[in-house]
Amino acid sequence: MDNYIFELSEKVSRKSVSYKNRYGIKLAGDLYMSKDIDMNKKHPALVIGAPYGGVKEQGPGVWANELAQRGFVILTFDPSFNGYSDGGKMHISSPDLFTEDFSAGVDFLGTRSFVDREKIGAIGICGSGGFALGAAQVDTRIKAVVTASMYGHD
Repeated sequence: MDNYIFELSEKVSRKSVSYKNRYGIKLAGDLYMSKDIDMNKKHPALVIGAPYGGVKEQGPGVWANELAQRGFVILTFDPSFNGYSDGGKMHISSPDLFTEDFSAGVDFLGTRSFVDREKIGAIGICGSGGFALGAAQVDTRIKAVVTASMYGHD
């Protein structure tokens, strides 16, 4: 499973993880941290979602690689029905499921002893920006949201 489009920084560790969303779908994720992280302290964390149709080995991993070097614990994931995540038929589109996938990431991060549960945010790249906003709208554990889109209007 080395389909990453970027070189992992020598300062960052990446660990494959999996967890289930509330619909019982097993999500494939990657957990990124600085190699010199103090596991006895609590750190801010981010869940990063891929562009619509994308996977964790692409844009989310690029962002995670950079942000882990700045002290964040980062979770990237393949949305339900995409990449290495389960869900039956692949490439099915479900905004409800994709929004839930962000909250499932918050669930996972909140169980890590080195994550500050009061400092968990979400980043949605391109199409997942809407899913990150939707998750933050109903999941009060998400304390900050960033969306990034490649298109703008003048």
